[in-house]
Amino acid sequence: MLKCEHLVKDYVTGDGLVHAIRDLTITFRDNEFVSILGPSGCGKTTLLNIIGGLDNYNAGNLIINGRSTKDYTDKDWDTYRNHRIGFVFQSYNLIMHQSVLSNVELALTLTGVEKEERRRRAVAALEKVGLRDQLNKKPTQMSGGQMQRVAIARALVNDPDILLADEPTGALDSKTSVQIMDLLQEIAKDRLVVMVTHNPELAHVYSTRIVELKDGQIVSDSKPVDEKENLEEAGKEALKKPSMSFWTALSLSLNNLMTKKGRTFLTAFAGSIGIIGIGLIMSLSNGVQSYITSVENDTMTSYPITIEDNTMDMSVLMGAMMDMGDERTGHDDDRIYTKNFANKILSSIAQTESNNLTEFKTFLQSKDGEAFRSLAKAIEYDYDLTIHAYNPNAKTEKGLVQVAPNGLMEAIGMSDMMSLREQFLSSSMNAGNEVWNRLPDSQALRDDEYELVDGHWPENYDEVVIEVDENNEISDYTMYSLGLMDQDELVDNYNDLQAGKIDEIEPGESVVYTKDELLDTTFKLVLNSAFYEKQGNLWIDKSEDEAFVDQLVRDGLDVKIVGIIRPAQSTVSHTSMGGVYYPQAMQDYIIEKTNESDIVREQKENKEINVFTGRAFSDEAFDPNALSDAEKMQLAQLDQKQLMEYMNTMSENANATYASNMIKLGAVDRDTPSSISIYASSFDDKEALGDLITAYNEEQEALGHEENVISYNDMIGVMLSGVSDVINMISYVLIGFVSVSLIVSSIMIGIITYISVLERKKEIGILRAMGASKRDVRRVFNAETFIVGLIAGLIGVGITVLLNLPISMIVQHYTDVANIAVLPWQGGAILVAINLVLTMLAGLIPASMASKKDPVEALRSE
Repeated sequence: MLKCEHLVKDYVTGDGLVHAIRDLTITFRDNEFVSILGPSGCGKTTLLNIIGGLDNYNAGNLIINGRSTKDYTDKDWDTYRNHRIGFVFQSYNLIMHQSVLSNVELALTLTGVEKEERRRRAVAALEKVGLRDQLNKKPTQMSGGQMQRVAIARALVNDPDILLADEPTGALDSKTSVQIMDLLQEIAKDRLVVMVTHNPELAHVYSTRIVELKDGQIVSDSKPVDEKENLEEAGKEALKKPSMSFWTALSLSLNNLMTKKGRTFLTAFAGSIGIIGIGLIMSLSNGVQSYITSVENDTMTSYPITIEDNTMDMSVLMGAMMDMGDERTGHDDDRIYTKNFANKILSSIAQTESNNLTEFKTFLQSKDGEAFRSLAKAIEYDYDLTIHAYNPNAKTEKGLVQVAPNGLMEAIGMSDMMSLREQFLSSSMNAGNEVWNRLPDSQALRDDEYELVDGHWPENYDEVVIEVDENNEISDYTMYSLGLMDQDELVDNYNDLQAGKIDEIEPGESVVYTKDELLDTTFKLVLNSAFYEKQGNLWIDKSEDEAFVDQLVRDGLDVKIVGIIRPAQSTVSHTSMGGVYYPQAMQDYIIEKTNESDIVREQKENKEINVFTGRAFSDEAFDPNALSDAEKMQLAQLDQKQLMEYMNTMSENANATYASNMIKLGAVDRDTPSSISIYASSFDDKEALGDLITAYNEEQEALGHEENVISYNDMIGVMLSGVSDVINMISYVLIGFVSVSLIVSSIMIGIITYISVLERKKEIGILRAMGASKRDVRRVFNAETFIVGLIAGLIGVGITVLLNLPISMIVQHYTDVANIAVLPWQGGAILVAINLVLTMLAGLIPASMASKKDPVEALRSE
């Protein structure tokens, strides 16, 4: 039952106060067809809107099923409109971008009816009004009568108690009007139908009750409710509060946006500009980081964690140099002061730390070192062993070509400079001067670093391989050093350059070798101990005796090149100058034979006596006057050359020790390496290995064995990490600048959403009339910003991916670095998510404004 008691409704307009309803009281039966007549402005539509819950009354009371609506909340009114009321408007008020079926289903969607049930009921309602075959048409494709039928079907689909019709035939011709009135009359058989009309003829024909209004008051009622009538006032069952799902909101907004495809695309494209900018920066940053990571991983073989027996802490040296720039000592007088620089640098250079590699090697090979062995790709041990190799088929003005150690720098006259360099840099950093190097003992490491071009890998201790680069080229420096090109020619050119006879050394023509020519090359290997000859009780160094050395070389071990190798594809970034590589077996052979030599056995048997001087190891400088009479008699028997050799030997060995003599002779203790190289498969593994070394150090300190603590420098890791930090910093700054455009584009989308609110005011009114809450309306426009933001994000990411292709091609063309611009899928997803958040935030204000629109005013808009 519906009862109005002393209703009053006033409107404030620019001309003053308008009294739309004045003390109006009326009761409606549950089943009747009521027509409300009256002149324009008499309050007919206002009364209809109050009954329908679209408008509020200022005074009086509206009683629904015995319950006063004075304490109704917004949710109560929404539930009332959704379940109890069905609206039929003069202008149809259909949502034009939705299909007929979707228009009818909308009220059920708000109620939360399942999809299949919703469709069944909507089809049944359309069938009832004779539109079963028009389900998928848009309202714009239908006649006025058909659209009104759709409106009636929409009003009936939720089986409301009350149907409110505001001028349902006002826009229809007489024939169609009769059809609509017949339909309304049929509907009124089982529910209350209240119709506002200006057509009294139709009203009197079809209505069961006529109510006339004038100036907001009832002036006549053809069938008023008698107080004696038994009207049901009991409250009905609790009704489910309407709530629009986000998918429904998305559907409404998507259909609306599809009617404005051009504007939607341009808006989304404009909104994607910021995404494109940030995406390109992220792509380049990711590509560069990936390149750095690949370089890091490629350098794992070339730059392992190397722990030497004596290590200078480079961080101390770098810190000392950086502190020089930070000093800001001021002086108030006009005198000149010196600045402490040389002392600091030399002090830091002198701060070398000794590593107990004997203990560390034992640890690595024990059960406790299993973590190292499982994480490392390979662990290589190097020793203080100088290999002497010669090219017997090459001669220079100064004699034989010494291949190992490389004699080219001495031939040119740079031996002093190289000696100075060796004092300050580690052996690993000086290894680039040598052309005679050791192959990795680990087969896995060898396979990762090199690939075989021709021949075979060394199978015996007297076999070596020669390295070329990825283009099958080998540097002339290597070929000069190996004696395969004329060293004298290079030395003469260099001397002419130094003397100013020529301005520059003209590069010679490229020398071409067949593989067979290289594979036929043979070298001679001489043991370190073989350079010393015993004369009397003393061992004399004969390395400067050309005839003696020539004989040693002739009698030396033949070493043949049996294979040609080149860097593996993964290490092509490592520049190769080429060189000869010998196996671990050759090192083992030299160590074994050296330890069997007479001089080494004698030195081992007399550890307190220097075999080169015949005297006890002492820190005292050599003094000829301190020689015994027997030693002086022995010297007197030597010729001048032998005497000079002896004097040189004595001077060189003045500060010798047993350990230094053993190193000099090449008598290596296999338990005491000079350096340990730990190879990692990736940069992360390298960092993990560093953590294991830290854990080892902590354990040794806890045990009180500070002498076993390991110190090493990872300069490559520090430098590459610094590059990564700089790239990240630049990326963050650029992203910060570009983010401004992202914010601006989001605000623009918010403005477009506000324009959409203005354009869809009638739709807002329709939704509210069907019971949509303010939150539902907000959800519709939030869904619109969501769609636009999603499209903008996807367009931005898509364009970024497309732009990355030519950018990568251009960079690769100029730098040979491939895939420098790659947007990770995680980054793309994050960009889309960020854009969605920003656009949703920008759309909150217009969505909130839409939800606050007065439904009555919204329905009147065009």
